[in-house]
Amino acid sequence: MCAALLGACDRERVAKLEEGVSTEADVRAQFGEAAATYNEPDGGRTLEFPRQPEGQTNYMITIGADGKMSALRQVLKPAEFAKVTPGLDKAQVRRLLGRPAVTQRFELKREEQWDWRWLDGQTSKLFNVVFDADGKVTATSVMDDPRAVSPGGK
Repeated sequence: MCAALLGACDRERVAKLEEGVSTEADVRAQFGEAAATYNEPDGGRTLEFPRQPEGQTNYMITIGADGKMSALRQVLKPAEFAKVTPGLDKAQVRRLLGRPAVTQRFELKREEQWDWRWLDGQTSKLFNVVFDADGKVTATSVMDDPRAVSPGGK
């Protein structure tokens, strides 16, 4: 239920913003403080607004060098997942997808796994990224979200 309410609130927030018109102050008034800020080559900045671990979206909102919002993207979707390829590092993956819902370390395998909750239509899914001991992507996968499959699942 919490995730459903968060989604409804986000739709209202997004509806109040307009590309090319809304300012960074308008974005922050709707979304609050960004979890991270990324400088763009053109002088703009991209602000990260994750909705993990309970939500199923993460937003990247770009503010152009002119101070106006130039893009608002929900990044937890297959087209963005396809950009996560072997060899990328943790910072690059975070920049693409935002903060994950869950991170787990597997000491014996010398691996770390990050998971993001997302919706495939009406189906709750997890996108998983596995990093090696050097922090580089070795594999990705998609699975049903265990919390949606079995009550109380993690």
